[in-house]
Amino acid sequence: MTRFSLQFGQTRPGLCYLERPTVYGLCPRGEAAIAVAKIGHSAPFDYDLPGGGIETDEDEPAALMREFVEETGLTVWPSRVIGRAGQFWINRDEPRNSLATFYEVENAGDGGAPTEPDHALVWLAPAEAIAKMRHEAHAWAIMHWMRQRRAASMRQD
Repeated sequence: MTRFSLQFGQTRPGLCYLERPTVYGLCPRGEAAIAVAKIGHSAPFDYDLPGGGIETDEDEPAALMREFVEETGLTVWPSRVIGRAGQFWINRDEPRNSLATFYEVENAGDGGAPTEPDHALVWLAPAEAIAKMRHEAHAWAIMHWMRQRRAASMRQD
């Protein structure tokens, strides 16, 4: 089983975790908010960074752009890799090891409503988004992004 240098989640004995290449994006609205996918038709909701599985005919940027439209309605352009991390979890009774690449993305336009019926776009303050993330790897990606931005702004001062 392949593991990234950062691996989140716990495995359950006796289960075989399918490795799934995935990609997620962090789309900022200035410093105040980031785009988050709110999942579910009624509370309690799950919250993820927009993104998901990479299809066999896609590269990471193409998958990320497709997933953003499906989950948020936003058209985005990947600008840089934030980091990579694995996440063990159970998806619809299937054990998965989500091998995720996280990108910072630029919002290129509002394409309308998400095409996935149980997804909605919400804008949350980064600290609030960290607290609401369903997956530890997503919370780590937001925190890592915040620290990278802080370090970059300190170098400019």
